[in-house]
Amino acid sequence: MEKRQEILKILSAGLREIMSRMTIDFDKLQEIRLRVNEPFIILLGGEESFVSEKGTLVGQAEEAYKVKQRDIKETLEYISSFSLYAYEDEIKQGFITVAGGHRVGLAGKVILEQGKVRSVKHISFINIRMSHEKKGCARMIMPYIYDGKNIHHTLIISPPGCGKTTLLRDVVRLISDGDEKHPGVNVGVIDERSEIGASYMGVPQNDVGIRTDVLDCCPKAYGMLMMIRSMSPAVIACDEIGKREDIDALAYVMNCGCKMIATVHGDSIEDIKNKPVLRKLIEEKLFRRFVLLAGDGSPGRIDKIFDERGSVLYQGEDG
Repeated sequence: MEKRQEILKILSAGLREIMSRMTIDFDKLQEIRLRVNEPFIILLGGEESFVSEKGTLVGQAEEAYKVKQRDIKETLEYISSFSLYAYEDEIKQGFITVAGGHRVGLAGKVILEQGKVRSVKHISFINIRMSHEKKGCARMIMPYIYDGKNIHHTLIISPPGCGKTTLLRDVVRLISDGDEKHPGVNVGVIDERSEIGASYMGVPQNDVGIRTDVLDCCPKAYGMLMMIRSMSPAVIACDEIGKREDIDALAYVMNCGCKMIATVHGDSIEDIKNKPVLRKLIEEKLFRRFVLLAGDGSPGRIDKIFDERGSVLYQGEDG
């Protein structure tokens, strides 16, 4: 199903009619923002625009269609196939993944039970984030990740919104599928936020490779141990490590002989060293390769690649 149809089918009738009139390139659509009694907003090619009732992009909030409560209610019904109860576990985490791998963020009144989120009621805010794959974006870094037929423990460092998850996904796909020089191997993906595989009803909507197993919506520390015990992966991949339990589980995985490919938020190696929980990654040389993404608004652009000694193996043109 093309992206346009995947999106239209989960919107309320009113919003669907508005968007069906739009002449935009849906492949460049990044987000749809719905807030009760507020303007209808989309993010298209990195630019925010208001949407009028006629389906045109307008520059002023006053000209935009105002999202109604019934738009939110009806959209939720389509997103959940008329059974929000069936999606309670996802709602507790603040999002639902729909067909096509698109992620629907939800906000409203949070219901707590013994200090933990039990549910979200009176949902009044929806953020539909489009799933975008960029196959081949990791090819240039693969010679640095491989050591002959072996794979280096690799950490991708990136500021938020610079394409680290997209890059990680493609690394996973390439390792899993293999090529003429490197045989494909079993990869275990711990997809805590359902963004790498973007699974819908347990099935990844993104291409993560033919030898990849995915634990969807599972906390990273638990998931790494579960994957080691159950699926015998040669490589484990996870996104946005940062908690102490993540680091402990990661070290356990490495000690089991399994290779790690992970990402972390940061602007530089020094930035990672300054974070007490993450400092161990650098000081104990747990990773052999560090891929630093540029934070210049160019998603996926590689700034530098380091080895565990800090030697620069690759430097981008502007580095």
